[in-house]
Amino acid sequence: MDQIIKEAVRVLEIEAKAVLDLSKSISQNFVSAVETLYEAKGKVIVSGIGKSGHIGRKIASTLNSTGTPAVFLHPAESFHGDLGVISSGDVAMLLSYSGETSELRGVTSYCKRKGIPIVGVSGSVTSTLAQLCDVHLCVEVKQEACPLGLAPTASSTATLAMGDALAMSLLVRRGFRPEDFAEFHPGGKLGARLLTRVKDVMHSGDDLPLVGMDSLVRDAISVMTSKEVRGVVGVTDSQERLVGVVTDGDIRRCLQRSENPLQEKVASLMSSKPKTIDQNEMAETALFLMEEYSIQVLFVVDSMGQDSRKPLGILHLQDLIKAKVR
Repeated sequence: MDQIIKEAVRVLEIEAKAVLDLSKSISQNFVSAVETLYEAKGKVIVSGIGKSGHIGRKIASTLNSTGTPAVFLHPAESFHGDLGVISSGDVAMLLSYSGETSELRGVTSYCKRKGIPIVGVSGSVTSTLAQLCDVHLCVEVKQEACPLGLAPTASSTATLAMGDALAMSLLVRRGFRPEDFAEFHPGGKLGARLLTRVKDVMHSGDDLPLVGMDSLVRDAISVMTSKEVRGVVGVTDSQERLVGVVTDGDIRRCLQRSENPLQEKVASLMSSKPKTIDQNEMAETALFLMEEYSIQVLFVVDSMGQDSRKPLGILHLQDLIKAKVR
């Protein structure tokens, strides 16, 4: 067991050092690579074979999700018609740790003939790939983590890290925002958190639990138990402006202290100046308010309208959970 742990630590330390050493080698070449990718009018064609191919697929995926259109081209398939995916305005990113991968030569030659800029990533500045590409990024590592010195380990990690560095630098160069990222991830929790607005998940219309200031507690109970969002009612004045809220907790306290609680007016037990939120705010903001003030319900208003206190909807914490905002 100790030997297994020792080996795992050894591998991680070697790979971590490989990435750290790589960070110290970043130079003007890296800037040139980023600018070459940024200025492309088309897409990034990522190509590599073996472990470099697997890394290339991941790099292409990361580029796509961060605002840089990219496709992965398998070098072997490129010999059988797939070179057609390369168009004018594209940029090629070719990966080969040795820099001598024969399968990449066809892609390289085609790109050179068509005037497609090439960003090459290899482990040697004297490799064939380094000599043929327009911009070269060296990901040389001092040793592989494989105890046999055979399996690509530290070298593939360094290549992946370089791909991430390029993608994130491009993200910054483009001014890519969280909202943009969410556009490409609408199905997950991140997309829900960054794209969902209050008006998308609030209850409105007949679902609004509202009573007037002159209403009795029994009226509030009737409304409170008949709506989808239960346990609370909003109290409005004669101009239909929200002036307070009554919760089931307020009613329980009223039942304990009053001789005739059902006949009391809601105005006598409501909490004035309730927390509200604009319908156009992000749902994430509503969640923040609920957590900050330890509440589960927010009434929704149109703060940009003529009357910012007129209730338009109601939002419950469970609505945010169902929408994957939390």
